[in-house]
Amino acid sequence: MPPAPGRRRSKRACATRRLPFLSRQGSRGRFMAEISMRKRIWGWFAFDWASQPYNTLLLTFIFAPYVKELLGDGSAAQAAWGYGVGAAGLLIAVCAPVLGAIADRAGGRMRFIWVFSLLYFAGAWGLWWAVPGDFNLTLILMSFAIGLIGMEFATIFTNSMLPDLGSREEIGGISGTGWAWGYVGGVLALILMLTLFQASPETGKTMVGLSPILGLDPELREGTRAVGPFTAVWYAVFMIPFFLWVREPRRAGTLSNRQAIASALPELRQTLRHLPDTPSLFAYLGSSMFYRDALNGMYVFGGIYAAGVLKWEITDVGKFGILAAVTGAIFAWLGGKADDRFGPKPVIVTCVLTLTAIAIAVAFVSRQSVFGLPVAADSSLPDLTFYILGAGIGAAGGALQSASRTMMVRQARPGHMTEAFGLYALAGKATSFIAPLSIGVVTDLTGSQPLGITPLIALFLLGLFLLRWVKPEGERAETWTVSSSP
Repeated sequence: MPPAPGRRRSKRACATRRLPFLSRQGSRGRFMAEISMRKRIWGWFAFDWASQPYNTLLLTFIFAPYVKELLGDGSAAQAAWGYGVGAAGLLIAVCAPVLGAIADRAGGRMRFIWVFSLLYFAGAWGLWWAVPGDFNLTLILMSFAIGLIGMEFATIFTNSMLPDLGSREEIGGISGTGWAWGYVGGVLALILMLTLFQASPETGKTMVGLSPILGLDPELREGTRAVGPFTAVWYAVFMIPFFLWVREPRRAGTLSNRQAIASALPELRQTLRHLPDTPSLFAYLGSSMFYRDALNGMYVFGGIYAAGVLKWEITDVGKFGILAAVTGAIFAWLGGKADDRFGPKPVIVTCVLTLTAIAIAVAFVSRQSVFGLPVAADSSLPDLTFYILGAGIGAAGGALQSASRTMMVRQARPGHMTEAFGLYALAGKATSFIAPLSIGVVTDLTGSQPLGITPLIALFLLGLFLLRWVKPEGERAETWTVSSSP
């Protein structure tokens, strides 16, 4: 287990530091007067643990390859998945900064998290209806998009709580530890799915030779389809510590909902208009827009790519997912330590360079050859190579995502943290349709999955280029004061 967050303070100080919260009187007396910071941090970690299976099980390693099985063609599945995920990303991009601006002015981020948690649950549960031979692809993609929208919006509001959890020198480690816990949760959820639920259609057995639990029918792929309800229930159960322990501190000057909505759009327009006046933030939003889109493209299409190019079954993709998630957990935690020591920018640069090299390498791995060298039809070298590359994606991706949200805290305008993470989501989603749609278009035009993923290389390089203008410590407070004026 990684060391507890807040390690620059003594354990006793971290455990006893407390924040005041509003209390209420009721039939049982005082409801809650204070919550320890240590417990609040662990409650915040619970969101990463609870929400990660949507990425691990649905977006990448279980449900996405299952879509390929349903459609029967890897290229068709990759294109359809790209269009569906891209449309959801476009909606998130439009709404995220507006919701963030409203939340900063009205307070009550927990209310938003409740609402979007319900969307997460409903969308994930709806994937149960992807019955072989009798399913509506549009309806399934809409259900997936609803859950994805819920997860992404809930993430905006939980990420904006990061600065309240520790000092500037501590939040890198806190972010890394939280992301590591998310990967651990994803690994455990994936193992449970592969050993207890998901069965091979040929043998009717799970990865460890068991029949699916709960009497799930392998012929109807109920064990695989159960990934939707499983993900929904996992989220509901493990969000309990978050909702019990995480409370927002009282903030002065909050507005009513109506006043917040009325003022949010004009102020957001002003913020967007003045972004060029804060070149470090502007460059970082642009950089992260491209490299995070490329990374998400790797996650979204990794399972479909392996299923179509290497002819892997879902069980094989699941093993690949476990390996990537394990390395992701380890390097997210190590990346958090490096973040605390060197700052987030060197971590980001190193990870983007690594992922660029991996994206190039993946395009040269197929069942027929590895890096241009022909291999026998029964060779295990393509599989071994892809496992190694997957471990690298997990490692670099985990550290990159952890350091990226720490960097956003450093770039954000004081007092506008949720708006900043709304802009961060906008940056992540404004072009989030580029990776999946460009992959879909290039795959359609070439009929080749390896060629279809080449747009990711250009996106990583664009992100790397823009990082040169990003200041490690962000803009000065005086710059924000000047640029915020009309």
